[in-house]
Amino acid sequence: MTELLSPAGDIEKLETAFAYGADAVYVGLKDFSLRARAGNLGHEDIPRMKAAREACGGKIYGALNIFFHQNDIEQLESQLHSLADYPLDGFIVSDLGAAALLKQAYPERSLHLSTQANCLNSHTVRVCRDLGFSRVILGREASIDDIRRIKDAVPEMELEAFVHGAMCMAYSGRCFLSAHLTGRSANRGDCAHTCRWDYSLALEEKERPGVFFPVAEDENGLSVLSSRDLCMIDHLAQLKDAGITSFKIEGRMKSLLYVATVTRAYRKALDALTDPAVDWKPYRDELDKVSHRQYSTGFFFGSGPVDDALPPVSDSPHNPAPKGYRRGELYIGRFVCLIKPGIWQIDIRNQIAAGGVLEYVGPDVLSLTDTAYRPLNAQMEAVEHIDHCQVCYLATDAPVKPGYLIRRPL
Repeated sequence: MTELLSPAGDIEKLETAFAYGADAVYVGLKDFSLRARAGNLGHEDIPRMKAAREACGGKIYGALNIFFHQNDIEQLESQLHSLADYPLDGFIVSDLGAAALLKQAYPERSLHLSTQANCLNSHTVRVCRDLGFSRVILGREASIDDIRRIKDAVPEMELEAFVHGAMCMAYSGRCFLSAHLTGRSANRGDCAHTCRWDYSLALEEKERPGVFFPVAEDENGLSVLSSRDLCMIDHLAQLKDAGITSFKIEGRMKSLLYVATVTRAYRKALDALTDPAVDWKPYRDELDKVSHRQYSTGFFFGSGPVDDALPPVSDSPHNPAPKGYRRGELYIGRFVCLIKPGIWQIDIRNQIAAGGVLEYVGPDVLSLTDTAYRPLNAQMEAVEHIDHCQVCYLATDAPVKPGYLIRRPL
């Protein structure tokens, strides 16, 4: 059995991930997440977490995967009881002390070794099994050949791998650049993404100290540290055959539209592995519309190029990405509920102006184009535009449903 595992940076993303095809989601818990600036989930979200989980029969994994300093581990120990109410099926942990505490307090919940632990070989996987872990999230540096050999050596262990999203130039995410430059530690949930910054480089000639020659940018800019994004949607069968149980999407900090679009595409692609009638390629093409850096296949095939990646990859994943993100759409909001025929309450995140083009997407609806919509204010009067932080409505004859997302093509 395979599992599609999607990111849920907040409760809305959790509900969206399940609605768009995730078998499971991973969430950050406040104080212990490696994405401290994501929304993360607290006790106030528990009722909606339980409802979403029960509605689809999915699973929720809690990420407590920071590097625990002494104060952190003492805080975890003192707050262990507070985790009992969360509907969590397992914990994602990198710290062995934290793992032991969680296993003792919640023996019925599974333990997953975080990718931050850099597990890349069968001997380490075997040790993790003996320590009580049921799953290992392999380091992103593991190749498909590595995965196959690990699974053959320890067949009872579940293996999870990232298949889509941002990658880190540091080894399995163990970056110290952010902490050095900004005082924000990537390993304690507060990465400043310093690898994405623009840098100026200059060379100093040995014979003329103090004389610097700038390194010139090309038409794509200069991004010496920024890695490409991962996209393995064309190679899921190979990963499954190698022994991957859970296919993980990165992106707890990404938008609701990202979560929906990427989850939906990988849901269709995984379904097509067992049902050739599933037409998944149009959903695959949607991946080029969400915000991303140039795609690559990471380290799964070594450091050389692989044909048929999305879009075509012509050089090594080790090489930095061209400057900037690519995207073909802007997230506008989502449909909340039908107020009366043809009029919807919406949760708006970017302006909607009259006379433009909107697209609506759903779990099984690729996209609906609408040019006849009408933005309505809080009094349901037609206006020229509606904006974020306003109570507003949208009039449309399109066959949409609650939870459908609104985007604008760029």
